[in-house]
Amino acid sequence: MSEQDNLQPVDGNEEKQIKASTSEENSQTEITASTEDVKNEDVVFEEIEASNAEDAEDEGNNDRHTIPFKEYDSMSLEALVIELEKLVSSEKVQAIKEHVDGIKNEFNSKFNSLIDEKKEEFINEGGNEIDFYYSSPIQKRFKDAYKEYRSKLHAHYKNIENNLKSNLDNRLQIIEEIKGLINVEENINTTYKHFKDLQEQWRNAGPIPRDKYNNAWNSYHHHVEIFYDFLHLNRDLRDLDFKHNLDLKLKIIERAEELAQDDDTNRSFRELQVLHKMWKEELGPVSKEYREEIWNRFKAATKIIHNKRQAYYNQLDEVYEKNLEKKTEIINKIEALTIAGAKSHNGWQAKIKEIEQLREAFFSAGKVPLKVNEATWAKFKETVRSFNRKKNVFYKDLKKEQFENLQKKLDLIKIAEDNKDNDDFDATTPLMKKIQNDWKKIGHVPRKDSDKIWKQFKAACNGYFDKLHSKKNAENEVENAAFKAKSELLDAMKSLELTNEKDADLETIKAQITAWKAIGRVPSNKRFIEGKFNKALDELFKQVKVDKNEAELIKFENKLDELNNAEDTRHLDNERLFIRKKIDEVKAEINQLENNLQFFTNVKDDNPLVKEVHANIARHKDDLKLWKTKLSKIKALY
Repeated sequence: MSEQDNLQPVDGNEEKQIKASTSEENSQTEITASTEDVKNEDVVFEEIEASNAEDAEDEGNNDRHTIPFKEYDSMSLEALVIELEKLVSSEKVQAIKEHVDGIKNEFNSKFNSLIDEKKEEFINEGGNEIDFYYSSPIQKRFKDAYKEYRSKLHAHYKNIENNLKSNLDNRLQIIEEIKGLINVEENINTTYKHFKDLQEQWRNAGPIPRDKYNNAWNSYHHHVEIFYDFLHLNRDLRDLDFKHNLDLKLKIIERAEELAQDDDTNRSFRELQVLHKMWKEELGPVSKEYREEIWNRFKAATKIIHNKRQAYYNQLDEVYEKNLEKKTEIINKIEALTIAGAKSHNGWQAKIKEIEQLREAFFSAGKVPLKVNEATWAKFKETVRSFNRKKNVFYKDLKKEQFENLQKKLDLIKIAEDNKDNDDFDATTPLMKKIQNDWKKIGHVPRKDSDKIWKQFKAACNGYFDKLHSKKNAENEVENAAFKAKSELLDAMKSLELTNEKDADLETIKAQITAWKAIGRVPSNKRFIEGKFNKALDELFKQVKVDKNEAELIKFENKLDELNNAEDTRHLDNERLFIRKKIDEVKAEINQLENNLQFFTNVKDDNPLVKEVHANIARHKDDLKLWKTKLSKIKALY
C-alpha cells in the first residue's frame, strides 16, 4: 500500500478499486495495524481529507481556520454589530460563514429579548399591545452589515461556480493526456518532459467541486504511478524524480514531527492539513524501499498531533460542562425567583434587578457542549419569559389598582379645591391635614397622571395654608409683643418690694398675676416663660409665708384662665384628665398606706415607723383635697 493510498479510508469499495488498479508494488504491501488502530487513523485522515476537499473547492480559503471565534454569547448588541462589520469589511467572505451565523443567532436572541422588555414596559405604562412598535439604530446597523455580507457571499459563489466545472474539465483532460503518454511512440525524454508539463498544469489547474475532489486525485495518482511503472525503461529519470520526492517528503515529515511537539494544538493541526495537502497534491511517489518507512513516520507524527488535539478538545469539553453547570444553576435561580414572586412594586423592581444580573451572568458563563446548547438557551429563554409573565400579571392588577387610586386622589383634589378659600380655619385646618395624610396612604396612580394631579392637589393645599400662615404671622406679631412684655414684667418682679403684711402682699402678688394675664398669649415655642413666672410666684409666696395649698390654688386659677381662653379646648380637656389621674393615684397611695398599717397590730402608735406612715397618709390626704379642689374649679368652667 502506498503512502497515497493510506490517505484514504482503508475500507469500502473505492479502496478495492484503487488496489485493483495499482502497481505490483502497492498490491504487495502488508497491513500490520490492528482494526482499532486503523479505525482511529481513519478518523483523523477523514477529517483532514474533508477539510482539504473543502479548501480545494474554494482555493485560497485556508486562512478560514485562522480567524478566532469570540465569546459571542457574552457580547452586547453593539459589540456584536461591531464584530460583524469588522469581519465583513476585512475578511474573505467565504471564511466567515460560521462566525456570521454565530453572531446572527446571538444578536437575534438578545434583540428579541430586548423587544420583549420594551413591550412589557409599554404595556405597563398603559399602552395598547397592538400599538407597540420599537426600532433601534443598532438593529439597522446589523441589517446593513448582514445585507452586505449576503451580497458579497452571493457574488463570491456566483464567481466560483463558473470556474469549478471548467477546472474539473481541465483536470480530467490532463488525466486523459497522462494516460495517453504510455502509448506515444516518441523519445522517452520527450515523453518525460511532456509528463512534467502535465504535472505542472495539474498543480495550476485551480479548484474543483469538493464532491469530485477525491475521485479526481485518486485517478490522477493512479495514472501517475502507472506512468512511473512505464518509465522503468528509463530508470535514471524515474530515480531522479523519486529522490526529489523523497527529499521533499522527508522535509514534510520533519516539520510534522516538529509540530507534534507544539503546544498550540489548533495551529499545529491546521499546518498538518497543509502538509497532507502538499504530500498528496504536490508530490509524487518515492522508491518502493522508502515508501512504507516514510509513510509510517508521517502517520506517527499525524497521530501524535491528532491525539493532542483530541485531548485539548476533551479538556475543552470539561470546561463546557462546568459552564453548563453554571448556566443550569442560573436557570434554577431564575425559576426560584419566579416562584417567590413579590407583593409590591418595589419588590418586583428588586426582583427585576436580580434577573438582569442573572441574565448578564448567563451570557458571561461561556459556551456549553454543542449537543445541549440549543436546549439550554431555550430553557433559559422560557424561564425568563415565565418570570416576565408572572411580573406582567402583577402589573396588570396593579394598573387596575392605580386607576382606583387615581379616582380616590381626584376626590381629595375636589375637597381641597372646595376648601382652599375657607376662612373657618379652626374647622378647615384639621380637614386639610387629614386629606393630606389620606393622599399619602392611597398609593401609586398611573405614571402619566401622577405629576399632573400632584401639582393640582399641592396648589390647592398650598393656597389654603398660605392664607393660614398669613393669619398666624399676624397673630405671631401680637404674641411676640406679649412675650416681650411678660419678659419685662418677670424682670420687674425680681425687684418687687413686699411690706411683710400678708394681706397687702397677697394683693400685690395677685396684681402681678392680673397684669400677667392681661398681657395675653405668647408664641407656643416660648411658653416656657409661664414656668419661669410660676417659679417667681413661688419665691414671693415664700416671702409672704402663704400656705402651700393656697399658693397652688392661686397659681392654678391663673393657669385655668389661660387654658380657658385658648383657641384649642384640648389643653383644658387634657388638664382635667391629668387632675383625675392624680386624684386616682393619690387615693391608691392612701389605700396602700392604710393597708400597710394593718401589719403593725402589736406596735404602739408612738413607734417611729408607724408615725411616719400616719404622716404620709395625712400628707396624701392634704394633696387629695387640693387636687379635688382643682377638679371642682375646672368643672365649673364646663
